[in-house]
Amino acid sequence: MSVSAPRPLLVDCDTGIDDAVALLYLCRTPGVDLRAVTTVAGNTTAEQAARNTLQVLETAGRTDIPVAAGAATTLRGDTHPEAGFVHGDGGLGGVALPEPSTAPDPGTAVDLLLRTAREAEDGIDILATAPLTNLALALRAEPRLPERVGRLTIMGGAVHHPGNISPLAEANIGHDPEAAAAVLAAGWRDLTLVPLDVTMRENLTEAHRQRLLACGNPAGRLAGEILDFYFTFHEETALPFRGSACHDPLAAGIAVGEVTPKAAPRLPVTVDTADGAARGALVADTRGIHRGYPAQPGANAAVVLETDGTFPELLVDRLCRIRK
Repeated sequence: MSVSAPRPLLVDCDTGIDDAVALLYLCRTPGVDLRAVTTVAGNTTAEQAARNTLQVLETAGRTDIPVAAGAATTLRGDTHPEAGFVHGDGGLGGVALPEPSTAPDPGTAVDLLLRTAREAEDGIDILATAPLTNLALALRAEPRLPERVGRLTIMGGAVHHPGNISPLAEANIGHDPEAAAAVLAAGWRDLTLVPLDVTMRENLTEAHRQRLLACGNPAGRLAGEILDFYFTFHEETALPFRGSACHDPLAAGIAVGEVTPKAAPRLPVTVDTADGAARGALVADTRGIHRGYPAQPGANAAVVLETDGTFPELLVDRLCRIRK
């Protein structure tokens, strides 16, 4: 299975373990035209995430892809705690990698994002797997950015599923609610949200990880190594077995068309930005559920509520393949 005639893709991420696996997957998927990666504070600092990204791309043999670090704080200036307890010291599960042979782009993430969108003849697609601060800042700098973006896919939010940084809020939306609210309201031509409702049901297992460790290419082995720490976190906090959710990799699969959601109704979606118990919660109007989600006034996003559960096998097969 491969992607056909894709639009150039930019990934905006905070490269921890699942972001790294998503990047490896994209680099190993035939037809994906990955043009640039921008990083933001989230799982780790924006600068550390850029370094991690360069190391991951080098492992995948893609030193040609530019990487730029972006926002260090939220839109309102908050610095949220790093997620070392989830992603390990440095963000890659404590796995030591060689120093990257390439350096980050000298410009900012916003510079690289806008330049990539401008230089692509027919515009770009964007996959965002991190707090949405960089995208919000890019919209401030260029309000017409949505005209240059074919599809924006965001891993974030929780509709019916509990949040993972509060009872209601998921990390990518909840760590910068003002940015998320601005991005969701920007009028994208094709906006898809991939929330915890589906990513927590697509699970990698220890059997998958052992296959990755034993496979014949560096990308697969790196995924297997960094997932060890991630599996421990999930087993202790979120899953009744040793394994992990497929948060960012599943969003990547949806972004490039390898995963077709079973249910992705178009819904009105916003974010709670008040300083209360629901701060950072994704507010999706699902009141049409009993009528098959008819078209609703104000619908601004396709919200993925069901996938078929087979993506982990596809992911491992792709990373273990000797050739792309």
